[in-house]
Amino acid sequence: MQTLARVPFFKNITDFDFEPFDRRCAWRHFDEDETILDYEDTTSDVYFIVCGEVRLLIRTRAGKEIILAELRPGQFFGELAAIDGIKRSANATTLTKAELCIMPAAVFREVIFASPMSCDRILRLLTRRVRELNARLAEHSIFDLKHRLYSELLRMAGPRPGKSGQRAVTPPPYHHVLAARIGCRREQVSRELSAMAHEGLIEKTRGALVLLHPHVLEERLADALRDDV
Repeated sequence: MQTLARVPFFKNITDFDFEPFDRRCAWRHFDEDETILDYEDTTSDVYFIVCGEVRLLIRTRAGKEIILAELRPGQFFGELAAIDGIKRSANATTLTKAELCIMPAAVFREVIFASPMSCDRILRLLTRRVRELNARLAEHSIFDLKHRLYSELLRMAGPRPGKSGQRAVTPPPYHHVLAARIGCRREQVSRELSAMAHEGLIEKTRGALVLLHPHVLEERLADALRDDV
């Protein structure tokens, strides 16, 4: 059933009536690796992820890609154009098959003003994004490539089930994807990962890239920050 009540972002929102807004939104399925919107598009809809995963990136004129974020159900994108009316600043492409709720800018604004609970949730998500982008900007200014890679792997990894103290990135990331996330070449990432494997810091399994001693990476990042002071 096509209703905002199905959208993970609006789960447990109880202070407004979904039905009048349901009829003004659209639901669409996308295939894997399908472009949803592109840089400098003039549309202003906001996209809420019902299922699937979406990657946001910037592509330079020379063809270099910089990954901004990878979003999952419960998140949304496209809100900047809905707020300020300026052309799209990034590309959005599906990583998997996905279903999205497409909300016109006018509806997005109405929801914000009609539902304090939704407004609070949106503001918190946007604040988290700004903090994450600020952290990545600082890392690019302070850290060399090796330490940027350490930080990105720690950010991407989650606890490894059954292995206390270890973390894992599942599935294992492609080297060119890591390069696009930290702003370097694929060959540089491959070289650094090989060095980490040689030190016994990481291990690649069939389904994950395992951080065997994440505390060592954290200590090295802390040392790098102290050296920069």
